Amino acid sequence: MTTAARTPANPSPSPDVVPPILLTPEQAARALGLGRTTVYALMRDGDLRSVRLGRSRRIPYASLVEFVERITTLAIDEPAS
Repeated sequence: MTTAARTPANPSPSPDVVPPILLTPEQAARALGLGRTTVYALMRDGDLRSVRLGRSRRIPYASLVEFVERITTLAIDEPAS
């Protein structure tokens, strides 16, 4: 039986499941509902923080949360057109 990780949709995961702290760009894209190319562009432009591990890039989960909070705040602060 597979158990699910803690997410907003599943706040009570099994104690033996550890959610990923570092995500691949593909996993981050899925979590944000964006395309992989868009995630790479966000990393390149410095809008989405990432770390380099060898030849790979990983995105800290906290970076996803910060990004969503930042764009949400910007959207709230913008005047309606």
